[in-house]
Amino acid sequence: MKIVKSLPTLVVIILLAIFSEAKPISSILSETESTPGTLDVFGKGNLSTAYFNVRTTSPPRPLLVVTPNVSGTYPVVLFLHGTYLLNSFYTDLLQHLSSHGYIVVAPQLWDLILPSGPEELEYAVKVANWLPLHLTSVLPKNVEANLEKIALAGHSRGGKTAFALALGYSKIASQVKFSAVIGVDPVAGASKESRTEPKILNYVPGSFNLTIPVAVIGTGLGDQPKFWPMPACAPQGVNHVEFFLESRPPSGHFVTTDYGHMDMLNDHLDGVIGTVAEALCKNGKGPKDPMRRTIGGIVVAFLKAYFEADADEYATILEDPSVAPVTLDAVHQFAGPPNHPQPQVNFNYIDGSTEL
Repeated sequence: MKIVKSLPTLVVIILLAIFSEAKPISSILSETESTPGTLDVFGKGNLSTAYFNVRTTSPPRPLLVVTPNVSGTYPVVLFLHGTYLLNSFYTDLLQHLSSHGYIVVAPQLWDLILPSGPEELEYAVKVANWLPLHLTSVLPKNVEANLEKIALAGHSRGGKTAFALALGYSKIASQVKFSAVIGVDPVAGASKESRTEPKILNYVPGSFNLTIPVAVIGTGLGDQPKFWPMPACAPQGVNHVEFFLESRPPSGHFVTTDYGHMDMLNDHLDGVIGTVAEALCKNGKGPKDPMRRTIGGIVVAFLKAYFEADADEYATILEDPSVAPVTLDAVHQFAGPPNHPQPQVNFNYIDGSTEL
């Protein structure tokens, strides 16, 4: 419970409690607290959106494009899906981002056979290089992409691929400049000893050679198996903790305490792939919508801070994680958002693990 800082306010509350038959002091005090999810970024944005598939021979991979359909120029988010998942499984989350003023391009990185990590990375950079020449041609009339502001984002292995692309691990050179990178429960393999190629984790704090802002959003249940003997979907040693620790300032780390690795996907996932996705990982007990709004809100607030120099909502989340629709662990960060400097977090490795 937050402390009421104003003495006159406290006096009024006490008097109300004495003379009111309906509400005790604790109830009145609770009404002065922030309601979770009340920040604008956690709700649907003001822009109407449209999403469509691009399956012509032009893009190097089939694309799902989610865009505002209101005239304007918008930053771009290149979003990479997780292992054996479909880009269509993320439409609710991606529409949340788009409604706040972002064009989201989500390639489908596999068909029948899952590509290797390096192959997936090359697909991703080819899609990135496709953007400057072709993205505008598939957007609604009077909607333009601001290709000076491109954020890389991805979930699960897609999160790791996003970091690998930002770090320059692809053989094909990127022809675009990335302005931010976001990992949504990123995973670098089955274990520290069984990491997927390219092996980007070095287990050295701050070793990612990135000068762009980083946000890492993990899940509290991702490192727990659904049931024995199934492995966890986001195992310790290769999950969000390591990605954050190896990032340099400015970076933020958020963990949705009571939710699992797949809980940001749509409520209903079609086909055999959807059935497997729903059964594979440990899930939270609550509905998915608050989880999607939390992740979407953090991403929007992060991008507003670094793309639009509007850091108020991001700073609020960093300072008071209880404003999110779902419970967040204590937020960690290295340096604060623009014009909102925050204390840095001290960390170190102990016996191969991390301690924050």
